[in-house]
Amino acid sequence: MTTDSLEVRKVLHPIKTRLLRVKRITELSPAMRRITLAGDDLAGFISASFDDHVKLIVPEGLGETPNMPQQGPSGLVFDAGRPKPAMRDYTPRRYDAAAGELDIDFVLHHEGPATDWANHAEPGHFLGIAGPRGSFVIPAAFDWHLLIGDETAIPAIGRRLEELPAAAKAIVLVQTMTDAGRIEFTSECRPEVHWVTEDTTAAGGVSALETAVRNISLPEGEGYVWAAGEYSDIKAVRQYLVGELGVDKKRIRASSYWRKSAPNTHKNFDD
Repeated sequence: MTTDSLEVRKVLHPIKTRLLRVKRITELSPAMRRITLAGDDLAGFISASFDDHVKLIVPEGLGETPNMPQQGPSGLVFDAGRPKPAMRDYTPRRYDAAAGELDIDFVLHHEGPATDWANHAEPGHFLGIAGPRGSFVIPAAFDWHLLIGDETAIPAIGRRLEELPAAAKAIVLVQTMTDAGRIEFTSECRPEVHWVTEDTTAAGGVSALETAVRNISLPEGEGYVWAAGEYSDIKAVRQYLVGELGVDKKRIRASSYWRKSAPNTHKNFDD
């Protein structure tokens, strides 16, 4: 294994907005729904990493066309005559260029405009997207991959597992609100998957996710850790892995997908 084969790359993409329609809806679990989007605007869509996110541009009313922005010299410019739409970050779960389809998976019991839209969406309804503006490409050649997250990270974790080769070693830790949030992952590499529920805590109020991380042993060799979820949980997990286990900061990607005090928050702790 060479150093070059383990180099993490940041790739920028031209930002483009796309107006899409719901093609079909698939219930993945009582807690998660997959919405497949399609439309001519999807042509040329790029998503180079499981870690990507797009901005969803949510319609003001169900079935309505959202206020789609234009790309201006300093960013997105919206029609001033209409209310500015709610926008939320979501993972492109699957893009099929040949079929002209994009899957977005939604956790149904989270609050917010995107979740409300997803709970009531029907085929033919509109949704806008923008991006991804860039990709953080993590090679699959590492000796092992540790994937950590809550329900909001399940789409990215699922996509990553489908990308890994059969020879890869993957350990997955996922925290869900209830057992109903669990899904079946598909992967050629036969990952070691650990599920925990939110109400399981250790002494001192340590989260179920951090407790699970503290109970595993890292394999030998060169590995990479990817973690995403609620701000406080992921911050604590990263501090443990870097500060106590000595994981190299260059070998961990930790992101806050949401925060209890400010739900519309996306932050990479490594930036």
